[in-house]
Amino acid sequence: MQIAESVLDLVGNTPMVKLCKVAEGLPCPVVAKVEMVNPGGSIKDRPAIAMIDVAERDGLLEPGGTIVEPTSGNTGVGLAIVAAQRGYKCVFVMTDKVAPEKVDLLRAYGAEVIVCSVAVPPEDPDSYYSTAARLVKEIPGAYQPSQYHNPVNPQSHYDTTGPEIWSQTDGRITHFVAGAGTGGTISGVGRYLKEQNPAVQIIAADPEGSVFSGGSGRPYLVEGVGEDFFPSTYHRDVIDRTIAVSDRDSFLMARRVSREEGLLIGGSCGTAVQAALEVAAACRPDDLVVVLLPDSGRLYLSKVFNDDWMAGFGFLRSDGPVVADVVGSRRGEVPDLIYVQPEDPAREAVALMHRHGVSQLPVAKGEMPLAAAEVMGSVSELRLMDVAFGDESVLDTPVVKIMSPPLPTIGAGQPVAMAVELLDSNSALLVLDGGRPRSVISSSDVLSFLSKGTDNG
Repeated sequence: MQIAESVLDLVGNTPMVKLCKVAEGLPCPVVAKVEMVNPGGSIKDRPAIAMIDVAERDGLLEPGGTIVEPTSGNTGVGLAIVAAQRGYKCVFVMTDKVAPEKVDLLRAYGAEVIVCSVAVPPEDPDSYYSTAARLVKEIPGAYQPSQYHNPVNPQSHYDTTGPEIWSQTDGRITHFVAGAGTGGTISGVGRYLKEQNPAVQIIAADPEGSVFSGGSGRPYLVEGVGEDFFPSTYHRDVIDRTIAVSDRDSFLMARRVSREEGLLIGGSCGTAVQAALEVAAACRPDDLVVVLLPDSGRLYLSKVFNDDWMAGFGFLRSDGPVVADVVGSRRGEVPDLIYVQPEDPAREAVALMHRHGVSQLPVAKGEMPLAAAEVMGSVSELRLMDVAFGDESVLDTPVVKIMSPPLPTIGAGQPVAMAVELLDSNSALLVLDGGRPRSVISSSDVLSFLSKGTDNG
């Protein structure tokens, strides 16, 4: 009988499928390795089993122990499946940018989930890396697989994913494209493929802002790929090229593949496909581009496939007059985004407002282009006047100590009518375009835009 002994025996041997619609007209075929059919719904089932197997063998994880791991979700699911089969407890640490479905899914497997801020550096005590390290010390019998530094991670892909791709393409693969998070997949697969044929090109698809493509690791919205440090499981010597892909292109490609190919994929898959199409556009007819799709889009329904969420971050544009038109109508009069750093003195905020004729400013850390997660609060003339009344020395204190909550946000492509409604109860709005803060608009900006429209008519 063809019956598996356990769900763990169902991991691997995933299918490949040609992308017919989104790759139409390109010089060579683009085929996808579909990892969503693994029991846990992603490629992370592979290293999860391998890492626990080795931990058990080496006595690092004993019966009744607890698995602790920082994860964007998929590795956690793979580990939770192993834990369910073998009787371990699980505690997973995630950032607050992950889709809520992922948190709910891990809890469905019986895991405890702790959510940390994404806008802090890895060495910060409150980062999800540091929190996981602390929990390992505090929980008796805890073991951290450390997917970012565990050599078993890339080895699992060298042993399984790479050979599958080589066999399924009959050795004809010329280009392999995959996202890099821990780097385990692209490093393990890349090493195997290059041992079979050194001419195979290994291309990393990376979110804009990630260190792999030259960024600083500042926050971006795509989940599960990119990093703010170089994991030891990321083998740079294996990778021939890295392509940076924006959040906008990643999400729109994920939606396009889902609707045109019938493959419901997530944002990181969109990143990989976008890069693969760029690679294929420069290929020859006898080339074969393989793109790895690490998971399903089912865990992103509240984000990538939610029109309101996409519009709110400025990824979609409505019909008729939109907020971007309001911002564009004043171009040349006011810079796109004026803001203060949290450690700037409040007096600097006052000077900026007077210089540019505005009455409120966002407070954010970092340089342009900012990430939405880097916006910490706001300051206004009214707030500063209130705190400085009777004690002007308050204006020499850092803005972070006297700031108000962040301004409400609105997408650049959302209707002007929505801005009017929101401004009825707010002094200003922070405009997001492509997931990033671009400008601040007030009631006077909207009124000026509407009056110009009337004049033009």
